[in-house]
Amino acid sequence: MKPERSFTAERIAAQHCAELLRRGPEPADLVPQLERMAERLGKILIPALAPLCGGKAPEWTVLPARETSEAELGEALGTLAATMLLSTGVPGVSLLASLDGSATLSLVDRAFGGSGQAPAPLPAAFPLSAELMIERIEGMIAAAVAEALGQSPEAVQPLRRASRYADLAPYPAGMRLVAVTLELSHGLTTPWRLTAALPLALLPKLLGQGDAARAPRGEANPAAAPFADVPLPMTAVLVDMPVSLRAVSALEVGAVLPVAVARAVPIRLGSAVIARGTVGAQDDRIAVRLTQIAG
Repeated sequence: MKPERSFTAERIAAQHCAELLRRGPEPADLVPQLERMAERLGKILIPALAPLCGGKAPEWTVLPARETSEAELGEALGTLAATMLLSTGVPGVSLLASLDGSATLSLVDRAFGGSGQAPAPLPAAFPLSAELMIERIEGMIAAAVAEALGQSPEAVQPLRRASRYADLAPYPAGMRLVAVTLELSHGLTTPWRLTAALPLALLPKLLGQGDAARAPRGEANPAAAPFADVPLPMTAVLVDMPVSLRAVSALEVGAVLPVAVARAVPIRLGSAVIARGTVGAQDDRIAVRLTQIAG
């Protein structure tokens, strides 16, 4: 069926301002924030490693964060590394952390009284003694990540680990990742490397910049703008008594109605009772002293 006349818009369509249409930051724009998070991680973790390094914490620096592919990251981590996947306390976001194999074996050698020299070439797999050290380091990294992210210690937990990135397979092949590396100088020839990585698309969520990751706002403060100056009608009901229609019809000037003021005068905001009080006087004016606030 056809309409008898054409439809026209009743008014001009709404034109939203740029501020309302503006999207959140792109993941790539948050890479510098990831570097700052790595700085916080280093300040927390490196001093904790001092007992494992002969009592002296290694010097360290944060290398520039970089976008990378899943395959490139696996190649950069090498064939032997203490690689672990950690929860972050943010739903749907896990963080990869990897300490290179040379650093891990050097810490094992120090633990057994050695000079901290890692074997060359590196073995194909970690010995059992190294697995025990990795478990200890894993707990230290998890605790440091929790503090760096502002999470409770229980929120960041190891999920699984492997000595090769390919065996861990934390992310789908071809996924774009972002990685940042702490480089540790310990007095030996080759610096150690601790690398953290996660999918680039999840970076806003980890750093609290995505819509789904924004922390829920607290309750509105009634003493703050714009609520503080909103006028609300408040009434104190001194007398509330039933009167028959016969008595009302007989009212005339000079009539006296005996009333009893309630001991607990209700204070109403609209139709809701928000408090109760007793009647008194202040500065020659009738006043109500609050004795009870509605819960």
